[in-house]
Amino acid sequence: MSIAEVRQSAEQKMQKSIEALKGSFAKIRTGRAHAGLLDHIMVDYYGNAVPIGQVANVSVQDARTITVQPWEKKMVQVVDKAIRESDLGLNPATAGDVIRVPMPPLSEERRRELTKVARHEGEQTKVAVRNLRRDANEQLKKLLKEKAISEDEERRMQDEIQKLTDRFVLEVDRLLGVKEQEIMTV
Repeated sequence: MSIAEVRQSAEQKMQKSIEALKGSFAKIRTGRAHAGLLDHIMVDYYGNAVPIGQVANVSVQDARTITVQPWEKKMVQVVDKAIRESDLGLNPATAGDVIRVPMPPLSEERRRELTKVARHEGEQTKVAVRNLRRDANEQLKKLLKEKAISEDEERRMQDEIQKLTDRFVLEVDRLLGVKEQEIMTV
């Protein structure tokens, strides 16, 4: 493995950590409705657990309402039940073959809890990024030991990987700030 490969691998893995954080943040509910909120809900479709998006059309009706329209009439009750039993605390209302999911306004206490959840996710991502830095530095030490690179090259790359780490940690802080703002906005 070359120096460039160590750096590139570390950067790609750090970027994946950021993408995972964005996915986690998408699941944290804010006061506004968005279709991605229901993505992780699994529905029993003929004995198989499938994501809600594979059995229904999920769209946003307005800022406080998500509409779910199952493609099959008999799936309406199953989808309704899955939403009701999810960890989101939502109470869907079924009208014919359309399920309307109103977003209840968040209490101040719930907003604070969600902020803590977001901070925890951010901290987990920072830990992951730092672990990737450690792994990259260990690979550099191994290359140095095998005499594939000089001490100067190793030191220079360690500095570069530290700058990379700092950049991704700052990105986590930025995303966290945006999410906290989103959660606390009434």
